[in-house]
Amino acid sequence: MMTSEQPRVTMEGRYSVNDTCALLGIHRTTLYNYTAAGLIKCGFRRGTLRRFYKGAEILRFWKSEL
Repeated sequence: MMTSEQPRVTMEGRYSVNDTCALLGIHRTTLYNYTAAGLIKCGFRRGTLRRFYKGAEILRFWKSEL
């Protein structure tokens, strides 16, 4: 179940998968499923191709799931 407290993020900040999961209170598999379904958008770091989530996107997703 997602956290009921609004995540404290900076709007332009980039958050890793682990940080995003901790902010939202969900498991990484759940986050992956939400991303695959298009409910939350991620970006990829150029050098490592690791996923990241912007703070604005985390807040938008959190508000839509209330």
